[in-house]
Amino acid sequence: MAICPECEFEIDIDEYDVDRGDTLECDNCGVTLEIISLNPIEFEVESDDDEEEEKDDDEPDTEEDEADEDDDE
Repeated sequence: MAICPECEFEIDIDEYDVDRGDTLECDNCGVTLEIISLNPIEFEVESDDDEEEEKDDDEPDTEEDEADEDDDE
């Protein structure tokens, strides 16, 4: 039995069915969890920062960045 760090819901999961780094979704709150420890099983809430950073890389963050890009051309 493991506990969701977001909503403290008890998640029934067998440590032999998963590996460290695997992700799953909490049945109660729907947050994506990454397994960080197997004995005992512990989760960390997976952030969406990676996806947001990839999107931000395509677009300038500030007007100053836009000006820099214009100067480079």
